[in-house]
Amino acid sequence: MIVIRAQSAGFCWGVERAIDIARDFATSGKRPVYTDGPLIHNSQMMDKLQAEGIREVGDYQSSTQLDLNAGQENAVLVVRAHGISPERRKYLKSLGIEFKDATCPDVGIVAGKIRLHAKKGYNTVIFGDRNHPEVIGLLGYTEGRGYPVQSEEDIDALPDLGDKVVMVSQTTMFTDDFQKLGSHLRQKYPEAVVIDTICGATKDRQGDIAILFEEGVEAFVVIGGHHSANTCKLALLARKTGLPTYHIETSAEIEETGLNQYRKIGVTAGASTPEFLIRDICDKLAAVEPRETAGQA
Repeated sequence: MIVIRAQSAGFCWGVERAIDIARDFATSGKRPVYTDGPLIHNSQMMDKLQAEGIREVGDYQSSTQLDLNAGQENAVLVVRAHGISPERRKYLKSLGIEFKDATCPDVGIVAGKIRLHAKKGYNTVIFGDRNHPEVIGLLGYTEGRGYPVQSEEDIDALPDLGDKVVMVSQTTMFTDDFQKLGSHLRQKYPEAVVIDTICGATKDRQGDIAILFEEGVEAFVVIGGHHSANTCKLALLARKTGLPTYHIETSAEIEETGLNQYRKIGVTAGASTPEFLIRDICDKLAAVEPRETAGQA
């Protein structure tokens, strides 16, 4: 089988940076290294990090109180790439152990834009999943005037926000959807400030789907956690091409997919998918003999 891998497949730089920060602490003798919620939404990578002394505490949305022993001399608490609200940051710093913020700089830029406009009295509309940790964190910068939306219906249901409205996006959303919703928002609020804050890594992944399609792949394999938001979005985008799309987490799932009916596969992966999983799956796909030639000399 011919396997064409997307150039952007795998860790985005923000996730890689957060992992490197946690690993640097672990290898320098910090024990344990705590992370406020899962550092990365991939169970295989989390198992690997735990074996290195990096322990997840709290929950996915960074909403629970943490049961830590204050004053642990060698412990450190790392904030993951998704970022947190100012209130959460204040709480974590009060726990009495070393604190390190590994928020993705791209997310930090979005937070900065929200904070700047909020101080000027703007209401903030955020295109994103209200239950996603990034959006939860960003809402903390809106001074109580933040409104997550995902559809035109959500925008139509907004209260009267007055003349000062700014719109931003969760960094991992679809660019086309953001542009459409931005235009719809301006129908209701003509003076709205619409700022495209979708990160470059996300746009690269979306663009690579189109490139793979143009190269004539017969189906897509999207690698990543089944509960990873950015991987699920990537699989959805691949399905929009009309080609069969298989979202798999490990190479053990290959046999269940019936991929041996294809000769040419396009492979991509979410921003939280480690290289060792991508390489393993690509190698095993390359070894699959298409059904039409199976058994032939």
